[in-house]
Amino acid sequence: MNAYRRKIQYYETDKMGVTHHSNYIRFMEEARVDFLSQIGWDYDRLESMGIISPVTAVDCRFRSPTTFADEIVIEVTVEEIKGARLKIGYIMKKPDGSVVCKAASEHCFATPDGHLIRLAREYPEFYKALEGFCEKGE
Repeated sequence: MNAYRRKIQYYETDKMGVTHHSNYIRFMEEARVDFLSQIGWDYDRLESMGIISPVTAVDCRFRSPTTFADEIVIEVTVEEIKGARLKIGYIMKKPDGSVVCKAASEHCFATPDGHLIRLAREYPEFYKALEGFCEKGE
C-alpha cells in the first residue's frame, strides 16, 4: 500500500504562515479516497452500488506544524470495522519521519436514503478488502 503524498499549498496557511487546522480534515479525505482506490473500491464504484459513507466522527492530534511547500506523507490504516461502522487511522509525517498529526475518522455505511448497511452480510467482498487491512474485525 502506497502512502498518500501531498504538498501544502499557500492558500492552506493562515496569517501565522502555518497550515490551518481545518485543512487536515481535507487531507484525511484525500488520503482515504486514495486508499480505497488502491484497494479497488473507489468512491465512484461504491456510489454506483448504492453505498454512501458519511463521516460520523473525527479526531486530530497535532504534533508539529507544517508550512507552505512542506510535503506530508499520510499513512492510512483500518483501525476497526464492525457492522456498518469503519474507523480509519491516519499518521501524517514529513519526509524525515517526524510526525505532524495523528488522526482518525469514523464512518458508517448506508444507502442514499439513510438505511444502514452491514458490510459483512450485504457486501462481503468490500468487507473482506477492508478487513485485510484491519487488526480488529467483526
